[in-house]
Amino acid sequence: MKIAMVSEDVSPLAEGSRTDPGGRGPHVAGLSAAYARRGHDVTVYTRRTSAETPAELVADGGYRVVAVPAGPPTPLPGDRTLPYLGEFGTFLRKHWTAEPPDIVHAHHWMSGLAAELASRAHGIPVVLTFHGLGTVQRRCEGLADQSPRSRIRFERLIATRAAHVVTTCSDETVELTRMGVPRFRTSIVPCGVDLTAFTPEGSCADRHARHRLVAAGELVRRNGFDAVIKALRELPDTELVIAGGPAPDDQDNIEGRRLRRVAADHGVRERLRLIGPVARPMLPRLYRSADIVVCTPWYEPFGMVALEAMACGKPVVATAVGGLLDTVVDGVTGRLVAPPDPEAIARAVRPPLHDATLRETWGAAGYQRAASRHSWDHVAVETLTAYHRGAPARAAGVVSWAR
Repeated sequence: MKIAMVSEDVSPLAEGSRTDPGGRGPHVAGLSAAYARRGHDVTVYTRRTSAETPAELVADGGYRVVAVPAGPPTPLPGDRTLPYLGEFGTFLRKHWTAEPPDIVHAHHWMSGLAAELASRAHGIPVVLTFHGLGTVQRRCEGLADQSPRSRIRFERLIATRAAHVVTTCSDETVELTRMGVPRFRTSIVPCGVDLTAFTPEGSCADRHARHRLVAAGELVRRNGFDAVIKALRELPDTELVIAGGPAPDDQDNIEGRRLRRVAADHGVRERLRLIGPVARPMLPRLYRSADIVVCTPWYEPFGMVALEAMACGKPVVATAVGGLLDTVVDGVTGRLVAPPDPEAIARAVRPPLHDATLRETWGAAGYQRAASRHSWDHVAVETLTAYHRGAPARAAGVVSWAR
């Protein structure tokens, strides 16, 4: 089958990009490579962000990447590419006139908008994965949400027009139902993880305290890092390492400075380490160095950090929101806390922190869950099945031989 993957604002080749805090790049790359291994012809369309980027290239995973000239050839924050969606969609429409795919899979709402506009003239079915909804983000962040005001209206429009919507968690399916998308037009397919890179075996990063907590993600308030910092007061001999965001000495690192002030105010400044961005190949070493990985956001559509940590055999303490509800099994692979306040986090972290057997038991269960449900090959089969549900005429052959 000929599959077009549209990832307008995030390239699958962008390693650790600051414009991809949610991990959509690795998601598109992992899924595309899994399709290519199954013999499908896959092309990923992404906005050109450098004048030196070739117009087309074949990625190591065996899929093709087309750099679409839309807007300036420089990296832009995701929502800043909205004015260039017309150019992007026009390119897709012309490209698909000569090379029409059997199905289009768009990732994120802006990719969905461009794909919908481009595919309409050719009658190509569009499958959509939002990777987070504006309604949820607006509810969680309030005035701090900087998404375009038109986002929610566009999401509702493209969701109702799509042939099928693939959600990454149960919460998102419920939210789409509230938006008017019938349940039978959605499929829940969890995110995948590279089980050859994220493994329990291998080297570990150096530690600087008896116990270590690790957190990772964009340095923004909704990720709840401040609650974990405050919990350190109840966790002696424990350091917290936070990976992600700008470099520690970056002048634009406003949230990093705020987190350091929180740590100083609570007497734990010497036990907080903000290490900035970590190259993706180095993340397994960091996870393996932890006793526990903590994920305490207010809003999280799938929980990539928790999944990667589980693949490394580490227990996870996470907020009971979004995709984390589907990923972490409370009392089996870790603990879910609600709400993510410092006392709740400390209560959840303390038992496994001081009980090596419990840590190992939860870590082993987490690895088994990641290995059995979240390999990219398994996720690819489930996603192909969703294609068949949405466009059986176009994806007629994929289910019979996919397994």
